[in-house]
Amino acid sequence: MRSLLIYLALATFAQADDAASFDPVALERMVRQDCGACHGLTLKGGLGPDIRAGSLKDWTAEDLQAIILDGRPGTPMPPWRPLISEVEAAWIAQYLLEHE
Repeated sequence: MRSLLIYLALATFAQADDAASFDPVALERMVRQDCGACHGLTLKGGLGPDIRAGSLKDWTAEDLQAIILDGRPGTPMPPWRPLISEVEAAWIAQYLLEHE
């Protein structure tokens, strides 16, 4: 049931086509909870690697956006493209690069 609720909440985000139509607070919560489920609740790593800004210094926002949207084949990182828009993925990528 929880997975269905998360899916429905995230599917709502996928409808956003511009920066003004999404909720940064909800996206930050998604990073902390949903990304944190694999990357650790403090984002220091878990099943997935550390995704705090210091660990991502060699990555560009565009690289991270592509990984968020399309996943990483051969790893547990799933594609989020069915659930979030490109604008939201770009916001998440920039958020990860700016926040420890």
